[in-house]
Amino acid sequence: MDDRFTSLSEQETIRREKLKDLQAEGFDPFLITRFDQGSHSTDIVARYDALAEQTVSVAGRMMSRRVMGKASFLNLLDRDGMIQAYVRREDIGEEAYVRFKQMDIGDILGVSGKVFKTKTGEVSIHAERVTLLSKSLKVLPEKFHGLKDPDLRYRQRPVDLIVNPEVRETFIKRSRIISEMRRYFDGLGFLEVETPVLNTVASGGHARPFLTHHNALDFDMYLRIALELRLKQLIVGGLERVYEISRCFRNEGMDAMHNPEFTMMELYQAYTNMDGMMEIAEGVIAHCAKAVLGTTKVTYQGHEIELMPPFRRMSMNGAVRQYTGADFLACESEEEAHALAKTMHLPMENKRMSKGQVLAAAFDAFVEDKLIQPVFITDYPIEISPLAKKKPGCPGITERFELFIAGHEYANAFSELNDPVDQRERFMQQAMERANGDEEAMVIDEEFCESLEYGMPPTGGIGIGVDRLVMLLTDSATIRDVLLFPTMKPKN
Repeated sequence: MDDRFTSLSEQETIRREKLKDLQAEGFDPFLITRFDQGSHSTDIVARYDALAEQTVSVAGRMMSRRVMGKASFLNLLDRDGMIQAYVRREDIGEEAYVRFKQMDIGDILGVSGKVFKTKTGEVSIHAERVTLLSKSLKVLPEKFHGLKDPDLRYRQRPVDLIVNPEVRETFIKRSRIISEMRRYFDGLGFLEVETPVLNTVASGGHARPFLTHHNALDFDMYLRIALELRLKQLIVGGLERVYEISRCFRNEGMDAMHNPEFTMMELYQAYTNMDGMMEIAEGVIAHCAKAVLGTTKVTYQGHEIELMPPFRRMSMNGAVRQYTGADFLACESEEEAHALAKTMHLPMENKRMSKGQVLAAAFDAFVEDKLIQPVFITDYPIEISPLAKKKPGCPGITERFELFIAGHEYANAFSELNDPVDQRERFMQQAMERANGDEEAMVIDEEFCESLEYGMPPTGGIGIGVDRLVMLLTDSATIRDVLLFPTMKPKN
């Protein structure tokens, strides 16, 4: 026997022998190229009154079967759900019925027949023809236990989708959420665009990039960590309203909220500011909730959350003051801010942290996880906001917000910095921080700086984490539950 098959289970060996027998008899399912699938399960059930006694054709995976001599019942799983079929020997023929009884759970079948209701009132198909369309050589998990181990579920996502209906529903909702986002932005006159995944510099966000190499041109390139800079160049070019929904890549740790590759939506609008982005954030989240769930009241990990606008607004320093009593902006020096942080037992990354960086660290440590209902946190320190405009009359503060729901960040937005001189100075400050050991600090993007020198109008910009929004609207505890193929460590 081929070495590849020496570890096959008894059931897998039997299934392969059945396939060989079918092929020898001239019934090779893998030679079938098409089946006219005229209907789906839920549509047949919903339209029973119109379809009763009409002939339909469905296709899907046989999930269970009850053989009762000359007649059998089977449950067929298709894209939308499950439907029952009634198969009798006298209807499909003796030879076909023998072949049907040799089929296995997990096989993909095509069934044609008339729609009827059983004595128990279940909408079913009275089969006139059953066709084996693909042979399942693996055994599905036992239906009462299914595929429950998280590691196996993520590694064997096709099986997860087959045996766990709630998983299939999550990813159907994910697709609908993204479609509704597009519908909302298109309705506001935004243009969907595409920007490069490969870049010669990794900028537009605080993150470590993935490095790759272009062989033909013989230089290193980076997978993008954000969509921002190229989209703002399009604003310079006069497109005025643009957005992109696409993958970004960050070479960072993995946890319940982070995966090295993730989906972002970034949007930029000329002649507006941070306040305009708040309206868009509120609007698109409420729209997606109503369109996909039918309500703006959602339950996420035991929390009842209301997504109907308007959302609450609070400054970062005000939030820290409310939850801890500490007022970092009242500190007159970095030394005073460090001393205050010490009394709070706030972990300090390094002794060079500015007052603004200490404030941000205090927010992360003591406030973020307490923000359950939607709230816009505003007035971010300039040190951690190199792409945002300064707030007039507030030294060291920018026009930036992040949206927090259920203790996590869902959106990040600015009144975009359009002063090319200020932008270059901030990039240079980031470069100094990078030289001092901050691997996530931005590098200077000369192409972007040059574009700004042609003039960018006042602009509002926002990024929304699509995966996190899907988690919120499907009550999923981890990002891996909303990514079809999350990053996994190779098996030994």
